[in-house]
Amino acid sequence: MVAFPPMDARLEQLHHIDNRLLGYAVLVLAGIASSLLARRFGAPLLLVFLVLGLLLGVDGPGGIRYDDAGFTYQIGALALCLILFDGGLQTRASQVRGAIRPALVLATVGVLVTASLTAAAAHVLLELPPLQSMLLGTVLASTDAAAVFFLIRARGLHLERRAGSTLEIESGANDPMAVFLTVALSGWIAGSGHNSIAAIILQVIWAMGCGAVMGYAGGRLIVAALNRYDFPSGLHPWLAMAGVVTLFALTNLVGGSGYLAVYAAGVIVANRPVRARNEVASVQDAATWFAQLVMFLLLGLLATPHALLNVMWPALGVAAFLMFIARPAAALLCLLPFRYRWGEIGFISWVGLRGAVSIFLASIPLLAQLPNAWLYFNVAFVVVLASLVIQGWTLERAAHAFGVAVPRNDPDTRRVHLDLPGQLDYELLGYRVAPGARALDTTSWPLDVRVAMVVREGRILQGDEIDGLRPGDYAYMLAPTTSARRLDWYFAGRGNESGTATQPGFGEFQFGGDAPLGEIAEFYGLHLPKRFARHTAARLFDERFDEQPQPGDQLSIGNAILTVHRLHDDRVAQVGLRLIPLSERLLRGAP
Repeated sequence: MVAFPPMDARLEQLHHIDNRLLGYAVLVLAGIASSLLARRFGAPLLLVFLVLGLLLGVDGPGGIRYDDAGFTYQIGALALCLILFDGGLQTRASQVRGAIRPALVLATVGVLVTASLTAAAAHVLLELPPLQSMLLGTVLASTDAAAVFFLIRARGLHLERRAGSTLEIESGANDPMAVFLTVALSGWIAGSGHNSIAAIILQVIWAMGCGAVMGYAGGRLIVAALNRYDFPSGLHPWLAMAGVVTLFALTNLVGGSGYLAVYAAGVIVANRPVRARNEVASVQDAATWFAQLVMFLLLGLLATPHALLNVMWPALGVAAFLMFIARPAAALLCLLPFRYRWGEIGFISWVGLRGAVSIFLASIPLLAQLPNAWLYFNVAFVVVLASLVIQGWTLERAAHAFGVAVPRNDPDTRRVHLDLPGQLDYELLGYRVAPGARALDTTSWPLDVRVAMVVREGRILQGDEIDGLRPGDYAYMLAPTTSARRLDWYFAGRGNESGTATQPGFGEFQFGGDAPLGEIAEFYGLHLPKRFARHTAARLFDERFDEQPQPGDQLSIGNAILTVHRLHDDRVAQVGLRLIPLSERLLRGAP
């Protein structure tokens, strides 16, 4: 006969479950509330989540006792898996091709250089033995994908194409080197490491190669499953996420880098025709936000403020050395051979953000129960706090100071996005036509977009009834699956664009987009850097902008400003030129 616990005990268990559910819900609500405060005061949201975890922890008002490093590691791995997949979904292959090689060099050689230099600082400031110093340097050497992806996009910041692509690829691909070095050094310190340096190098090469191949194959399988099977509404995003987690685990089991695999899979899904693309992207955005919230809260709970205070000053010294010496030296060594501009190198150096990855890697020594394991964790936590406060808070200013920020705002449009069953090449997009929108000029429309229906004053117009668009109309179009972002600009109101061709200061001189800049500079007596002489204006805008240039977008070259006037077939067809007055040049620091 089965003996059941007394009724009072069972009711107490139910109440305990309810209390825990209430606590989890309150944590999520606190995270949402903190995101509103972060946006209002301009604080990096990831920093707010970490601080919230500290306040809820054992030394804070919350008083929660939490010390489960193993559970934190599992949740952190899952969260990073989702974050990197989301980063891949935001990446367009056509925009990153020129940055792949330098980013991979920075993700491998750069990590090793950063770890070695940081280890020297840790040896002096923390008086750790060389091998333990190298372990701490390795823990801190990896640029955090969650911080880079989240902070750049949360600020609505647009970067020049090469700088932005380099940061994204590096942060998505530098984990294999850091993970393998951390595991290998932890094994050596624990006395169980038997691999030679050559063996570790081969393991890293295998991890990256296997991760790339598995990511490509996994991405193609996810695309095939989404397109082939007719799932009930709402299941496509969950299929994608479950497939990515499966890919992550399988890749790790065969010795590959699961992090690189899920990032590569995201890139494949983003650049192939996929059913329910908008649904997958929207659910993935929400899942990524929640993953970051949970991961940073747990990491904050795992830390204890009084222990952080004991190592604060030497840890801040390590953070300063990392930010101002180690990371810049690694970026300069890796990027200068690829002819990156000094402004690009400076910005990439400064935005080598440390985040959850560093604290996540610091939990490996905790799991291995190494000597000084909590020291690694506490130092990493202080370094991450310093990085998010100093580098995260100044990210936007740094982009403008180093000249890599693209002067544009995201279009404020509301888009209806519907898949068309039975085919993958086109989708139905709907917009409200704002006053002053470029869509009112039908001659500027992309050739591959067709108006299917217009709703005007409650009436539905189709075919020959459509006599152009008017402000206030609701336009529904058949467009290629990659056209959504481009059409957002066509339907944005005039106040949302970075400038228009009719505004003052558009340019005293106008010329075709295919005119060589060297000839233009010679004709107008411009002080043009030699590297731009063989460029055309169309090519320069195409290389610099993270997305397709739009009318009103501007670039500074030498003592002049170029502004896009008109597009033709999605390329810059006409450009305005304005000479920068001497007073403005002095303010800009130009010669």
